[in-house]
Amino acid sequence: MKTHQYDSNHADSIIEFAKQLKNKTLREACDDDVCENDYEGKGKFGTILEKYYFGYEPNSNISPDFIKVGLELKSSPLKLLKNGEYRSKERLVLNIINYLEVYKETFEESSFWNKNAHLLLVFYLWEPNKDILDFLIKLVDDWRYSDEDLRIIKNDWEKINKKIKDGKAHELSEGDTFYLGACTKGTTALKSLREQPFSKKKAKQRAYSLKQGYVNHIIAKISKQEKDVFGKIIKTPKSIERVHIEDFIVAKFEAFYGQTPQEIEKYFELELNQRAKNYFASLTKAILGIGLNKRIEEFEKANIIVKTVRLQKNDLPKEDISFPAFKYKEIVKSEWDNSEFKNILESKFFFVFYKQENENLVLRKVKFWNMPQIDIKEAKKVWLATRNNIKSGRIVEKITERNERFTYFPKKTENRVSHVRPHARNANDTYPLPKKDKKTGLTEYTKHCFWLNARYVKDEVYNK
Repeated sequence: MKTHQYDSNHADSIIEFAKQLKNKTLREACDDDVCENDYEGKGKFGTILEKYYFGYEPNSNISPDFIKVGLELKSSPLKLLKNGEYRSKERLVLNIINYLEVYKETFEESSFWNKNAHLLLVFYLWEPNKDILDFLIKLVDDWRYSDEDLRIIKNDWEKINKKIKDGKAHELSEGDTFYLGACTKGTTALKSLREQPFSKKKAKQRAYSLKQGYVNHIIAKISKQEKDVFGKIIKTPKSIERVHIEDFIVAKFEAFYGQTPQEIEKYFELELNQRAKNYFASLTKAILGIGLNKRIEEFEKANIIVKTVRLQKNDLPKEDISFPAFKYKEIVKSEWDNSEFKNILESKFFFVFYKQENENLVLRKVKFWNMPQIDIKEAKKVWLATRNNIKSGRIVEKITERNERFTYFPKKTENRVSHVRPHARNANDTYPLPKKDKKTGLTEYTKHCFWLNARYVKDEVYNK
């Protein structure tokens, strides 16, 4: 039986004991205890870690795991990139949101802050087809939030709390907030429904979570892999002392409303290639005070998707809004709740609208936006229909005399939110199919993606 050699009265002792896990597996760190108790291949990584390494019974207490020192233990999977850098495999789920109690709390006295102010993080390298006991632990350290991050996290917590107070817990979405999300938590939708205090509607069970982009920030800090590739919008915590970060960012753009891209370029003394794909992205960075060769730190931490939209004179976007091409073999293995498309739609978006006025294109409006749950449900129909088409091998509906192919995939006329169409360099830019197409016998097909309808963007984003 392993002796748990740490002093639970001192955080430093616990952290140093945890760091002995580096470059070990649970099988190595826990001796034979796990196998003797039939835990091999079963149970969750965190459960085994708590019971067989730190020597306490796993629980769902509202207090931190190491209550005497206010330290909460969390484990999370990593993935290794080709360049040797680590990235988070998923968001970091924290404690369950108790709708019936949390509205009574202030942030400083909240169950969230009491439990998660000081984290002890154990990151392990996830590998497919490997026993959970054999995942290699790569990073171990404690984590406290910087002053800048803490102000944003507090704003996020208060935004979640306000929605609960307004009787809208059933409308909570991860896109509501920046770094601290409210992710769904439960095996099935029916079983995870909970009462909320100010509405008769039941809400999905949710937990506080640190968004995947923010977890990547933690990983870079702990692993010392942080590179000088980021620029900050928030230079000091005082910048957002009396204003929410969204308002702070929007205000930067408002000063340039009505100006052409060329006028904005001139203001910042830039000489940009107006035909370059990153032209409008460069203007956005300039307005935000970010170096053009830098990435926007706050946006990456918050998983914010930036979309620049060119509007016609009637306010209709010149083009539909595209997302990355999906892989046919992956989509058929997915369920809606863990699908990439759902994950995208539940993100926070930052739209930058340029409008054609007379002969000039001018900056008209910027807006933070996340899709309402009712519209996500509508987009789900498109995803399900697409998956079913691929599963059944019903891709091509007809081929014209000019050899143009028309598919069974959902069209813009069939759904007010989204549709599917090609997103490839040419017809030969393909992904393999899990089942050959019934009409053509093809085993691979031109890359496609999900699109937001231009009319939907006009009505539900720009005009609201």
